[in-house]
Amino acid sequence: MPGKMVRVILIGDVVGRYGRRFLKDGLPGVREELKPDIVIVNGENSAGGVGIIKRTADEIFAAGVDVITGGNHIWDKKEAIDLLKTEERILKPINFPAVTPGRGWTVCRTAGAGVDVTVVSLQGRVFMEPVVDNPFTAIDHFLQKHPSRLTLVDFHAEATAEKQAMGFFLDGRVSAVLGTHTHVPTADARILENGTAFQTDVGITGSLDSVIGMERQPVIAKFTTGINQKFEVARENLVMDLTVVDIDEASGRAKHIISRRVFETNHDRSGF
Repeated sequence: MPGKMVRVILIGDVVGRYGRRFLKDGLPGVREELKPDIVIVNGENSAGGVGIIKRTADEIFAAGVDVITGGNHIWDKKEAIDLLKTEERILKPINFPAVTPGRGWTVCRTAGAGVDVTVVSLQGRVFMEPVVDNPFTAIDHFLQKHPSRLTLVDFHAEATAEKQAMGFFLDGRVSAVLGTHTHVPTADARILENGTAFQTDVGITGSLDSVIGMERQPVIAKFTTGINQKFEVARENLVMDLTVVDIDEASGRAKHIISRRVFETNHDRSGF
C-alpha cells in the first residue's frame, strides 16, 4: 500500500540580490499554494552572482528555505570557508576534496509527520573544474555508507549527458535527481522506470532577460571581443524556477514531478 506523500521542492540557482529579492517575495505564495514539506534552494550564486556569504544565506533561510545546496562557485567568496564550517544547512558537493570545510549532505526532518529526507549536493566533472572526485563513484560510496529511504540529489553539472547518465545510474536508488548549474530549465521532468524523479536542470531564480542571470551586453561583448568584462547581476523580469516532487514515504519512490516557473506579477506571459 502506498504511504503518505512527502512533497519536496528544489528551487533553481538564486542569482544575486535580485534573485534573493524575488525568492523572498515569491516563496511565501509558493508555500501557501503547494504546501511543501521541505524547500531546497541552490544558493551558490546568491552573493553578487557568484559565491555565498552569511548575509545572503540568512536572507535565503529567512525566506522560508530549509537547505541550501552548492556547486562550483560555493567558495568564490572567502567568507564561505568559515560559513560552511558552522552552518550545516549549507552544503558543498560531497565530491569536493575532504580537506575543504563543510559537509555535502544533511538530513532534513519534515515538520508535520517527522519524516527524514536526506539531501545531497553533488558536482559533475564534464566541462567543469577537475578538482572534484568522480561523481558516480562518490555518490555510490555515499549511498552504501548512508542508506536512506528518501534521498534527493542536487546534481550540479554542465553537461546534459552527464546529468542524464547520473539519473539512470541512480534510478531506483534515490527518490530524485535534479540538475542545477546551467540556469536554464529543461523540459524533461519525469519519473524514471524504477521510481526516481529526474530533471536535467531546474533553472534559475533571477532575471529572464539576461544571460544566465547577468546583464546581457557585457556577456555579449566578452563573446564578440574576447576581452574580459565586468558582469553585473540583471534585474528585469524576474522568475523563480522550481521543481516539485511528491515522494511516497513508505517506498521512497517518486510518484509525481512537475516543473514550474513563477513570474513577477507584471510580466507578460504571452509565449509561455
